Amino acid sequence: MKKFKPRPGFAVLAHKLALDPNATAERRLYSHAGAARVAYNWAVAYVTSVWWQRKAEQSYGIPEDELTAWRSWLLPSLRKAFNEDKRTNARFAGWWEENSKEAYNTGLAGASTAFDNYAKSKCGRRKGPKMGVPRFKSKRKARLACRFTTGTIRIEPDGHHVTLPRIGRVRLHEHRADLRALIDAGNMRILSATVRLDRGRWFVSLQVEEKHELVKVARPDAAVGIDLGVKTLAVYADSDGVLGEEPNPRHLDRAQKWLRRASRVVSRRQGPDRRTGQQASKRWEKANRARNKIHHRVANLREDTLHKLTARLASEYGTIVVEDLNVAGMGRNRRLSRRIADAAFGEIRRQLTYKTRRRGTRLVVANRWFPSSKTCSRCGVVKAKLPLSVRVFECDSCGLVLDRDANAGHNLVAFAARMTGTGVAGDLDPAVKTESKPRGADRKTRITRPRRKAGTGRAGGAIPGPRAGKETGDRQQATRTQLALW
Repeated sequence: MKKFKPRPGFAVLAHKLALDPNATAERRLYSHAGAARVAYNWAVAYVTSVWWQRKAEQSYGIPEDELTAWRSWLLPSLRKAFNEDKRTNARFAGWWEENSKEAYNTGLAGASTAFDNYAKSKCGRRKGPKMGVPRFKSKRKARLACRFTTGTIRIEPDGHHVTLPRIGRVRLHEHRADLRALIDAGNMRILSATVRLDRGRWFVSLQVEEKHELVKVARPDAAVGIDLGVKTLAVYADSDGVLGEEPNPRHLDRAQKWLRRASRVVSRRQGPDRRTGQQASKRWEKANRARNKIHHRVANLREDTLHKLTARLASEYGTIVVEDLNVAGMGRNRRLSRRIADAAFGEIRRQLTYKTRRRGTRLVVANRWFPSSKTCSRCGVVKAKLPLSVRVFECDSCGLVLDRDANAGHNLVAFAARMTGTGVAGDLDPAVKTESKPRGADRKTRITRPRRKAGTGRAGGAIPGPRAGKETGDRQQATRTQLALW
């Protein structure tokens, strides 16, 4: 499939809008999101049933060439098989016409992507953690979402409503006449819309092709180094030697009193139990909604704080330097895991990445093993060890005494100068060379996990490629061994 390329001078952006649907629109939203989940589960069962069938046939001694044919998980194949089955299957016959075709396409596309990720992960062609076999989505826990790519998708001229296929007009929580003005001027075009139930509220994300207007930052020639932490969320030092800091609001810590109280109420109600099939009581669901409301408020406050911080930095400096932190490893510290998760270091870097790209500025990522806190920002001497409990940096060579986070900020700005040639507050190449102490970082040399011994598999031996099968329109591919089953 061809990747969409925006027109010259345009960029693909997304606008997330909160919805205030009435009872009819909300029922249709739930119906479409539920249809997407059902289609996803159907595709998982459709593909994996053949795997188990082949496993059973192999146990009977049936030759390889006489086993049941593989089924393709490509989206066109899944869509064709689903369209044939939905008219005869009693599971869909009574209600499938109530929803847009895009609802079922959303689930089938998600299943196709899940199988692709699993196959690529087993072959070693996918970065990140290992992906398992796609599993069924629970009706209670699945995230409700549906994506529309065709049909009537528009923002109404009044700026108060959005129209979606088969759902109709839905009221927006905020007046967005500015987006409608961009569409009327020809500076924006809607490509797709995704509705999602998030934190107890329905949202629609409009993927648009919007005219890209570069806004000049306040100080394009200045650089800033940002040191993230728990005690102070961010300490930053710019190339003019000016220090600043962003206090850590600790929204989750402040809400612990109310969360403990709400969780105590939930624990005293009759909750769901999958082992016995016990259904949750109405009082449990009411108490759980009250507890979730507290979590949603914490998440909204955190999101507001991070967006304000990153927007302010991205609109002022031409070069921003951050560290490549091992956030997952830091989260395994049982004493700091909750506070590290509340600080959301990874989200700060993600927002800075796309906001600097949008403004045409530069984001420099220092190596994970760069000793920003252990290096003296005046003479460049590196300490062998600097425990986390020591909050003040004291240089044994030149006598510099400085807050460790501020010292790290100055070193990050100097790192930007060495990498990009921007101006810095200090010079790490002093006139008199001082012999540095040995590196203090305990750097691991092994970057990959030891390979496990491949097992014999549980569902029919090797898994074919996504095109394997005998569906019309699919290219035939030999069912050679590509990867071992989980």
